[in-house]
Amino acid sequence: MNRQTGSKTKAQVWVVENGKVRSRLDQLTTEEPLEIRLVPLQKTVAVTMRTPGADFELAAGFLYSEGVVSHKEDIRRISYCVDESVDGEQRHNIVNVELRDGLIPDLQPLERHFYTSSACGVCGKASLEALRLRGCPVIPSGPTVTPEIIYSLPDKLRAAQGIFTATGGLHAAASFNIQGQLLNLWEDVGRHNALDKLIGSALFSDELPLNNCIVLVSGRSSFEILQKSTTAGVPIVCSVSAPSSLAVSVAKEFGITLIGFLRGERFNVYTGLQRINAAESGSRLREVHP
Repeated sequence: MNRQTGSKTKAQVWVVENGKVRSRLDQLTTEEPLEIRLVPLQKTVAVTMRTPGADFELAAGFLYSEGVVSHKEDIRRISYCVDESVDGEQRHNIVNVELRDGLIPDLQPLERHFYTSSACGVCGKASLEALRLRGCPVIPSGPTVTPEIIYSLPDKLRAAQGIFTATGGLHAAASFNIQGQLLNLWEDVGRHNALDKLIGSALFSDELPLNNCIVLVSGRSSFEILQKSTTAGVPIVCSVSAPSSLAVSVAKEFGITLIGFLRGERFNVYTGLQRINAAESGSRLREVHP
């Protein structure tokens, strides 16, 4: 039977509290591998640990972020594996992507993604030079936002995280407009996968580039997060934790406002201070260079 695994999995747990033990059922975030294949090349370009759901958006966002496709029309079809030699339940862990006729992508840069973990992708193992060689443009200047709008984003993200509420073990990537209204949100066991799903969804709906959006990711900002945000044209990237040094370098070079440690009414601005309209704020923000 070709049955797709859900995003949540039931498990029995034992709760130890005040010297007593009790048993109950709990919800866990499902984590399974997703293999992305290009057909008819029959070439596996990545294997990533992900939360099942929005697999086609994940694959499209990944291929867009890596420069394999540039437009929605570059993808003729995405489907799950139908190979009868593969166990039925595992077919939904393999996605076949058929590119348009005549498109011959350079696959050498993708070798670093075999095997990608759910934690943070390849992070610092990738080079900033790869983005330069791809010719990724610098993000246009503007827009600007007030600190109050930035402060409000984490609560809005958490309120919209349905699977996280049930499991407590999931990352998210969300896009907001400049007024702080939630536009789109995807969840996954890996925050880079969640961002791929967000970008893939935007690709399918002809919303790229995201030049007037704010993106917020749970966890920290790695190279992988900034690389994907750069290709999607995101001007402001926020995270609730720290960025890596390479993430700061990417943000600085490609004109992204990078915000970290967004908690309560406090955040750090690492690059792109000019997009933060702090005229009415008593706090002083200082740009930090790596």
